[in-house]
Amino acid sequence: MSLALPVPWRPALAALSVLSLATAGGAAMVFFAQVLLARHFGPAQYGLFASSLATVSLIAPLAGFGLSQFRLKAHGAEGWSAERWQPASTRFIAVTSALAVGGIVAWALAGPPVDAQTRHMLLVLAPFILGLLAVEQIGSKLRLEERHAALAGWQLLMPAGRLAIALLAVAGLSMSIHAVAWGHAMLAIVAWALALPQWQAMHRCEWSLKGHGPRDATLARDIAPPDARALFRLAWPYGVAAVLYPVFFQIGTVLLKYLRGDAEAGVFGIALAVMTAIYLFPATVYQKFLLARLHRWAVHDRARFRQVYRAGCVGMLASGLLVGAVLAAVSGEAVRVFGERYAGLQPLLMLLAVCVPVRFVSTAVGAVLLTEGQMAYRVGAMLAAAIAAALLNLLLIPAHGAMGAAFATLGAEVLLLLAMYHGARRAAVLRGVP
Repeated sequence: MSLALPVPWRPALAALSVLSLATAGGAAMVFFAQVLLARHFGPAQYGLFASSLATVSLIAPLAGFGLSQFRLKAHGAEGWSAERWQPASTRFIAVTSALAVGGIVAWALAGPPVDAQTRHMLLVLAPFILGLLAVEQIGSKLRLEERHAALAGWQLLMPAGRLAIALLAVAGLSMSIHAVAWGHAMLAIVAWALALPQWQAMHRCEWSLKGHGPRDATLARDIAPPDARALFRLAWPYGVAAVLYPVFFQIGTVLLKYLRGDAEAGVFGIALAVMTAIYLFPATVYQKFLLARLHRWAVHDRARFRQVYRAGCVGMLASGLLVGAVLAAVSGEAVRVFGERYAGLQPLLMLLAVCVPVRFVSTAVGAVLLTEGQMAYRVGAMLAAAIAAALLNLLLIPAHGAMGAAFATLGAEVLLLLAMYHGARRAAVLRGVP
């Protein structure tokens, strides 16, 4: 059977091109911002900022707690009827956001022994959670509307802001690393303000849902809106998965800070920044372009769903091998880009290059576990991978530092891929797929 994508190729290619260009542009902005900050402040000061931002990223998915992913699933399966979740969604966002920001404040004030600089950095960066929440929630709305150009612009907001902050920091204004953190807090407020009108439009049902025809105005009267507890019962697997991912990916940076100091955390943080930029490609293809469609096809068009799954696995494997080989080949240039103080980057990137094809294929395989009744298994797989990542980091970092964290990352990535593949093979929606 052909592996060609069973969607009209011209609009699909145009949309994917727009999103890919925006993703590449955003990755370049974030990467350039990190280069500027790392070179300007050095491993210790940059490591203080990077490890604090990583800590915030661990807690950030509690805000919203899977709501954006649940919204894609609900509207994909129910169409306009899923608007019944809007009142509960507003309350759910308010409660989970307060818990997430409160969690960071509690960690800063009463968590493990931290110095005054770390405490101040965490408190300043706490509002950044709200900016990430705004980007995620409005991104899900734009995906459901299939407004790809608007989504591309929206996803550039935070990278452009972070680059602007970095440029100001190195422009001779004598900004401290704490001033950089304050800039990120202000950026979050800007993102929240820009998101508010779109949130209000969804609440008033003044938006466009693609793939389900015109809205039936009688739906709101015919279907009783559920409460926030009902929303939690359905959204929690997506929320747990969202919480586990940063633990799985960022735990090495955080543990390096506490076990080996800010300098090693800074070097490893740069290596993970490179990987984050690379991983934006499969995330764009699946999270921003295909996921809303996959939810729809899983219910209404199984044949198309299976074809997209097979084509995605083949495409992700080929592109992952290519990108990983390129990363390994150019890893020696990292020291030239970031400076001699980051001499340990090359071996880290050489090792992490092996993760690239693993992650690309894992993203393709794992996408099918976001649909229908497969989320419980996906959460279990991610929990196992996150626990493995934490244990491997605790085992390897004391003796091997940043390289130990890199080996831990590779081991956890391989475990996650094997678990995702096993789950996909067992999923009823993939019966008969080789």
